Amino acid sequence: MAAEQEEIPENIAAAITEISERATLLIRDEIELARAEIAAKVRKLVTGAVVGVVSGVFIVVAGMFILEGLAWLAWYEFFPAGEFFWGFFVMAGVLLALAVLGGVLAARALRRGPPAPTMAIDEARKIREAVAGPEPQEASS
Repeated sequence: MAAEQEEIPENIAAAITEISERATLLIRDEIELARAEIAAKVRKLVTGAVVGVVSGVFIVVAGMFILEGLAWLAWYEFFPAGEFFWGFFVMAGVLLALAVLGGVLAARALRRGPPAPTMAIDEARKIREAVAGPEPQEASS
């Protein structure tokens, strides 16, 4: 009987060690999931920022073409010899359309806000619920 009593604490110690190792592994997996999720969301934010910067460059270049077109238009009005300015206005219109499209895409990407590891949080919540077990049922009167 004394041997059985010594064996029970050893089994409990082994079970506690195993639970501790599994909990550590689970926590590491959750951290890795959160890292992967944040990295994906940061990648989307960076892409949105890059598209926004490119749109800004298009707007600046379109502004230069508009000014250049206005200069050619002034030359044409004062010294008519050809209609060279229309090419500049067409290019400025194309650049402005691209800038608007890029701005809309960038706004959508940046509107989502800071990245949060929602999948990791949901997974941790499920694990916590599974570990806690079912709530005890109240006895009906």
